[in-house]
Amino acid sequence: MREVITNSPEETKQFAAGLAKGLKPGSVLALHGDLGSGKTCFVQGLAEALGVKEIVSSPTFTIVNEYHGRAKLYHVDLYRINSGAELPGLGIEELLEGDGITAIEWPDIFAGFLPDDTIHVYFEFVDELRRRISIDVSRLRGRSNLEKPGEA
Repeated sequence: MREVITNSPEETKQFAAGLAKGLKPGSVLALHGDLGSGKTCFVQGLAEALGVKEIVSSPTFTIVNEYHGRAKLYHVDLYRINSGAELPGLGIEELLEGDGITAIEWPDIFAGFLPDDTIHVYFEFVDELRRRISIDVSRLRGRSNLEKPGEA
């Protein structure tokens, strides 16, 4: 597990930008953490690093937002999904096999569908501004620039 403490939303975005350098189309990130813990801020950093010009906001009510930069970015928010029975027909499985990078907030309900090489990112409150971000790098063989994302 690789861990970093960020001291502001801007540092969270910078950390995500460093991680984005090692992502390629087909990469899937599962973002775990409480409300307000920095998941959407993290996706904003990914988007900026990928050259997305649009404003990135949480897709809580739309489920999926698609952004275009140097690579497609799919931002998925499953917070409002109550059971796995609601998942078929949302098209999320197709995103995982597609040509973009997929970041999924509240991924637990979708866990059985995630690829084996999903990058799991965990967000915890340290205090009002600081966050502990942990990345499970155990399944990232062959992605050396992801093993130390803050240094990429």
